[in-house]
Formats: sequence, structure tokens, C-alpha cells
Amino acid sequence: MRADRGSRTVSDARAGTAPNVGREWDDESMPPSAPSAAMVGREAELVEVRRLFAGVRDGVPAALLVEGEAGIGKSRLVREFAAEIGQTADVHTGWCLDLGASRTPYGPLTGILRSIVTHMGVDRVRESVGVGAEALGMLLPELVDAPTDRERTSPERLRDAIASLIEAAAERAPQVLVVEDLHWADESTLAILSFLLRALGRGRVLLLITCRTDDVRRGDAVSRFIGEATRARLLERLTLARLDEDAVRELAEQITGHPLSETALDRMQVRAEGVPFFVEEIAGCANGPLPGGLRDLLLARFDRLGDDAQHVVQVVSGAERPLSHPLITRLTDLPEQRLDEAIREATRSGILVVVDDDYRFRHALLREAVHDDLLPGERARLHRSYAETLEAQCAGPDSGDAAALAYHWQLAQDDRKALIAAADAMRHAKARYAFASAARFGELVLELWPQVPDAAEAAGVERLDLLLVLGSILRNAGDGERALAVANVALAEVDPETVDPRLHARLLRNKALYLVNLGRLGAIPLLQQALAIAEERVGDEVFRAELLNQLASRRMIAGDREEAIRLADEAERGAAGASSTDQLSIAANVRGGSLAHLGRVEEGVREYERARELATGSNAEMRYRVNYSDLLTLLGRYREAVEVAEEGLRRARELRVERTSGSIMAQNMVVPLLELGEIARVEEMLSRDFVQGTLRVFRMYMSMTRVRVLAWRGRSAEAADLLRDWLPAFQETGVSERQIWYDRVMMTVAVAESEGDLRGALDSILEMLQDGQPALLHQRRLLLEGGAIIAELRADGAEVATDSDALRAAWRAQPAQLQDDAWSTIIDALLDPRPEAIDRAMRCADGDDVPVTFRVVLRLERARLLVQQGDRAAASALLAEAADAAEILGNAQLQSAVARFATDAGLGARASGGDPSGTDPLTARERQVLDLIAEGLSNRQIGERLFISVKTVSVHVSAVLRKLGVSTRTEAAVLQKNPTFSAGRQPAVVP
Repeated sequence: MRADRGSRTVSDARAGTAPNVGREWDDESMPPSAPSAAMVGREAELVEVRRLFAGVRDGVPAALLVEGEAGIGKSRLVREFAAEIGQTADVHTGWCLDLGASRTPYGPLTGILRSIVTHMGVDRVRESVGVGAEALGMLLPELVDAPTDRERTSPERLRDAIASLIEAAAERAPQVLVVEDLHWADESTLAILSFLLRALGRGRVLLLITCRTDDVRRGDAVSRFIGEATRARLLERLTLARLDEDAVRELAEQITGHPLSETALDRMQVRAEGVPFFVEEIAGCANGPLPGGLRDLLLARFDRLGDDAQHVVQVVSGAERPLSHPLITRLTDLPEQRLDEAIREATRSGILVVVDDDYRFRHALLREAVHDDLLPGERARLHRSYAETLEAQCAGPDSGDAAALAYHWQLAQDDRKALIAAADAMRHAKARYAFASAARFGELVLELWPQVPDAAEAAGVERLDLLLVLGSILRNAGDGERALAVANVALAEVDPETVDPRLHARLLRNKALYLVNLGRLGAIPLLQQALAIAEERVGDEVFRAELLNQLASRRMIAGDREEAIRLADEAERGAAGASSTDQLSIAANVRGGSLAHLGRVEEGVREYERARELATGSNAEMRYRVNYSDLLTLLGRYREAVEVAEEGLRRARELRVERTSGSIMAQNMVVPLLELGEIARVEEMLSRDFVQGTLRVFRMYMSMTRVRVLAWRGRSAEAADLLRDWLPAFQETGVSERQIWYDRVMMTVAVAESEGDLRGALDSILEMLQDGQPALLHQRRLLLEGGAIIAELRADGAEVATDSDALRAAWRAQPAQLQDDAWSTIIDALLDPRPEAIDRAMRCADGDDVPVTFRVVLRLERARLLVQQGDRAAASALLAEAADAAEILGNAQLQSAVARFATDAGLGARASGGDPSGTDPLTARERQVLDLIAEGLSNRQIGERLFISVKTVSVHVSAVLRKLGVSTRTEAAVLQKNPTFSAGRQPAVVP
């Protein structure tokens, strides 16, 4: 825009949004623009936003969804708040664009991130995010010297870099991130928002989101995002109600500049129904007849415009984003002076506003009404004009305008050009890891394909190659069902005689992968078919080795360990000459797991060490850490398992993937932590929902742990409901995946024990022993649990001799390397409870390589023997230890068992633990917090150490100070270090 005319035009146009502008309008038939009125009727809502921001300033991040119907004042509320805190916080706003089905990937995020970079400066951003700057360069090219090489980054690095940038900005000032119009958000934006809600666990960050609820359909991506975030308590919701009569009167009188009669107010109430936007529009018609319908009401201001202003407004209605002055000049084709006057008229009328020197509609409802009022031919010509203009501006096929081009060419009814743009948009979105958006554009290409005679030439890709890529995109977007459907379409179109054999093999391999992701049968035959094609017609040893490794992995998971080893050996021979040793690492990985499950544990561990040494890429390395930590858990080497996983997390932080790939590693920590009794840490990790939005098979693994945790806490009804929900999936997948089959047994046993059905729990374990499939290491933990159940049934007078023999025989049928360890000592003692055997087992159970619950189980069993021997004093002391341990563990079933035996035996032990002298006022968790206070740790450091939130730490610290009767952390630390404070008896068993 030229300075000789632009400065005044912009200034005048901005008058429409200034607080006290519009009174100078000299045509009394046109009241001042509605946004000039002060906001009314929203004080309570504004107080709620202020409350959240107060917590944010103290380092507790928050997220708020401001929702309501169209015109209710969502954006106005956010703008008022942003203006209020503009001097104390950085406010960054991004808009989701109305592009129909062709929504722009990361729509609002690019604007928000660019605003953050502007505030921080490029150099500081690069310093703050480190290697993450390269990933951010995919969205913000100004951060990198050359275009980002997609091969050198990943979706994980992009997401982590975004979070790191926001966290770095929050260290300099509170950050308010505003996402407008969530109802138009693309799935890639929703995925990043969902990630940020979970990843930003600390820092001065407030996420404000506006959403038009009447445009959110049940079951769509936005609806799922809101539902999942709300259920996980990651997102608070603020619903704006319609204005009451007093507020309507106040708003209308501000706009009209004079009092309203009761008749006028009644008319306004009937027509506007308390919606602020409609109040504004009706007030704008105060000196004329009131329109008859909603459409007429929305177009009332438009109809009063002159021809040039109407033309400008119609042109702007076709835009999916704010328009710059040069662009609107080209599109309207009006002489300069007439254009200036037309824009001035449109802005003063309250239809258009100026934001950051760009023109946009004051409200989306106005834009929709004007656009819908166009004739079909007018609409097609308008969008063709937009498309041709954007096309002339595009820097190439990788331009971010590809999504907009697809949108405009579709509405221009040019199928060929829409297909070209959609294909470009798919590639552009895929390159930026916006897989959900890429999938939608790919499906649009398929939809348009039959309408375009030279579709392959136009799209720049053959149809089968498109289907191959689209299936992979859908899988990465987390939509396994649609990925499988696309793979089926592709394979149905394959002519084995003419198709490229490598492409055919890849299609088969991908379908196998999609079946695995969905937990369904059929992967192995597909991989075998792909391997046969590769061997006969491809002649690429590395590709063949990759297929062999995938087939070997499936064989191992199915329990066919010998065949898995044979295939891994063959893969290693084929990949021996490859430039990368990653396939060698994967082969060693598969071989190590298979050997361990055959009982050749020492050989398996050595193979895992080879896998670690051979891993050159992050994928192979992380695969080693996930699988090896899992093996250590199955062997009961819990501390080692956690250490391997924690080292993996440190490596993930180096790679800037700590919140994504690292979160999968953290998921693998949950089971050993549970066996170590660190239940609070497990619950905190589960609350972060590491596998949100991922494929079904990964959600299945985590659901097993959730069931066990609920059962542990005595929430048997919830555990049973979750088991019932997931049981069909576990039964289906368990046919081909033995670990899932064992997980189903573990869940069933946990729920039965929690409900008090010990006989049913034991029967599930005995039924497991009747299965004719290969026994994996997973069986050991269930056999050990069976020993504990038999001990409890025997104490209740049940006949368990036959059951004991069955468990003993199964245990002794294990390979020699799995015998004569701590677990063997414990199960022998529980099946044949003799005092000396129980004593040996108790010493074993106090180590780290035994599930911590057996510390209670064995003490309870020993107390029973002591009562039988008449030594009630010793039994009482041992039972007190068991009670202390059960309370620390928070295991409801163990607490109940200890209390029940104490009552039956008349020993009077506490049903819950704690200090029997009554002098220890603190819970076990409060003691942990006090110890860390004494170390001088801050609340944030305590939270990181204990895997709990800063808010939770604050609650615990307050409780500690209150119970100790002190006012400062220093006084509490002095008391903690004073021997008289700790003289009370500590629990004998501390996990």
C-alpha cells in the first residue's frame, strides 16, 4: 500500500476496532461500528480467565477453551483479556482458516511461532532450541540458512522444537497463545495442540482457544480433541451464555447512542435472543426496518453499501485468510481512488476491519452470508481469480499456498488444477509431518482422479505409488483403518505381471504393518509373499534383509522363537555388506529376545549388547532400549530395566524427541516401576497419557497397566469396566501376539483379585497352563502371582494341593537358566510354607529383583505360621511390618488381607500402616517430599524427582508444614534432621 494514500486509509479503517471510534461518522442513518462499544455482560468470564493467568504467572501452565455459538463474543472476550495483560505478557494469536476440506496444515501455529520468534529474536531462538532450529525451519524458514533437509529431522523433533521454543519464551515473560476458530482446525494442528497440552507440564504458558460449538460435529477430529483433552483434565472449558436483558440493553444503547424504549428492547430480545453479534447487527438497523430473517439480518449492512464497496466485500468474502492491500487491488480491479473509498465505506460500516495492515471480515458469519449470497457463476469466477493470483505468487510446488490453491480451484470447478494443487499440498504437508492434512489432500487427489484424463501426469505420480504413499501417510496420522483400506485398494489394482516388483512387495509389507498396528491377523503370510517377490524379482539384499527382519520380529512375537532366530541369521548375512549396520542391529535385537524366551538368557543378553553396538540410527537404538528394558522387566531385573529406559530418555532428550519417542520409552518404564511399588510415580506417568492419539496396539499395552493400577488401588469396578472394554481387542490380537495374550491373562487375574475372587484368579492362571502354544517369559510373573493366591486360599481353608502341584510342575518345566533364583525360592516357599523356607523367601523379597508386593505376602504368611506356633508377639510385630509396607504401597488388597488376618487372629494390627506410637503425622509421600525439602530442592525440582506436578508438590509441602507446626521450609528441614523427630519407629519395609 502506497504511503501517499495508505496511511490515511489504514488509520480510518482501524477506527472500526478502536474503543471510542466511530462517533465522527456524519451519516446519522449509520450508527457507529459495533466493535467500538465496550464489552458488557462478561465480567464473570473475564474473572475466570484472570484466575488462570494468575496461576500461569506462578509457573503453572493452563489451557482454556472459550466456547459458544456463533456471535456469542468468544473472540471479543479474548481480545479484551489480551489488551488487559498486554504489558505483563507476550500475546501471540493464530487463526484456523476456513478452507473447507482443504485445511492448511498447522494453520494457526505458524503465526504464533513466528510471533514468538519476533519477540525473542532469531539468534536467541536458535540458542534456545539448539538442533531443534533445523526442524522449526520447516515452518519458519527464516530460522535456517538453507531449506530443511527432511531426512535430517523427524516429526518428533518438530514437535519437541515447538515445545522447547514456547518454554524458552516463557522464561523471559508469561506467554499467552491464542488459537482462534478451533472448529476450522486441521488434524495436524489438533495433534500438536494435544501434544503441547501434555508436554508443557511447567512454565508460564496460557493457551486460550476459541471454538464455535455449533460448527463442531459429534465424532469429528475437533470433537475428539476437545473430549479427550477434557477427560484428561488438560483443558478447562468456559462456555459463554447469551446476554440477559440488562446486558442487551446496555450494549444496544452504547451502539445506538440513546436509550431504548421497552418496545424496542422487546423487539431486540425476540430477534437477537441475547447473542451479542445479533444485538450489534439489529442495533445497526435501528433507523430502518428490521430484517425478516437471519440471512437478511446479516446482509442488512451489506445491502446499504454502494456498488464499489459491495464489490470489495464480495471479493474479500472469497478469501480464506486476511487480504493485503496489493492483493485486494489486483482482485477487485478498481481504480485506486475508488478502491480506497470502497474500503473506507466497508470498514466504517462495520463489515470489514483491519488487522496488522490486512483486511478481514469483522465476523465470520458476515463473510459466510456474503459468500453464500453469490450466484454459482459469480462464486466460480471469484475463486478462479483467487487461484490464478495465488498461482502467480507461488514460489513452487512446495509453497505453503498449495492448500489454498486446492481450495480455490475446487470452488472454481477446475478439476485438473484442483488435483495438481491437492497433490502438491499433500507432498508439502507430508514434508512437514502434517500427516493428517496430507492424508486429506491425498484422498482429494483420489476423489478427483477419475475426473481428470491425464491424472497421473497432472499429479506427478502414478496411481499405485500414490496409494502406497497415502497408506503410509494415514498410518503415520494414526488412522490404521483407512491405511488398511487404501492398501487393499492398491493391491486389488496390482497386476503382478506388469507392476514393479519392488512396489508390489512394499505394498504387501505395508499392509502387514497396518494389520499389526490394528492388532489383527494376517501379517505373516503377507510378509512371506513380499519376501518371495523380493527374492525372485528384486535382487536387493538390503531390501530382502529388511523384510527378513520384519518377518523374524513377527515370528518372535507369535512365539515361534527358533524360526525367528533362523530368519534373523539370514537377515544378518544379507545386510552384512550394507553401508548402515541398523539392519544388523535389528537382527541381533530379534535374536536376543528369541534366545531369552527359549531360556538361553545369557546368550540373549549378549545379543542385545551387539544390537546396541551396531545401532547407528536413532530408530535402531531406541528399538534396542525398548526391547531390552522389556526383557529385563520379564526377568525381574526391575532396577536395571528402569535404568536402561532412563538412559533411553536421556538419549531422547539429546535427539530432542523426549516428549515423543522418549514418551514411548517412558511408557516402557511403567511396569517395572509398578513392580517396585512406586505407584504414585506410575499414576503420574499414566496421567500424562503418553500414547494419546496413537495406534491401537500401543494403547492396548498401556491399558493393561491401567487395569493393574486400578486393581491395585482397590477400584475394582473401574478396573472391570476397562477390562471389559478392551477384552475383545486383546482376544483378537492375542491370537498372533503372545505378549498380548499374556497381558489379557494378567488383566483378568488383577481384576479377579481386586474383586476378591481368588478362585477365579487362580483358575485363569491354571487355564493359561493348558494352552498348547509356546510358553514365553511372561508366564513367570503369573506363576509367581499364582503362588501368592494359593497361600491366601489355603489360609481361608481351601484345598489347594492339586493346584500347587500344577504350578510347581510348570515352574520346574522352565529351562535351567530360569531356575534356582530368588523367584524360585519364593514360589517354593508359598507352595510349601515351612518357617525356614519363608524366612529365606523374605530375605529374597527384600531385594530389588522381586515384585515388591511379595514383601507383604511373605510377612503375612510367616505371621500365620507364628500364630500356629503360638508365638503371638512375634506374629504381631511381623504383621505390623506387613501393615506398614501395605500402606506405603497403597495396595488395597494387601491392606485388606493384613487387616482381616489381624482381626481373625485377635492381634490388633492396624489395617493401615503408619507409626504405631502415633507420633508420625506424615504420610509416606509427605515424608518423601520432606526429605527432598531437606536437600534444598525447589518445588519444581521435587516434582521432577518424584514425577508429580508442581501444583501437587505445593499441596504436599503445605501439608508437611501444617502437620509439623512450622511456617517455613527451613524449619521443616531442621526438624527432619533432628534425631528426636525421626525417633519414632520407621516402617520396616520401604519399597
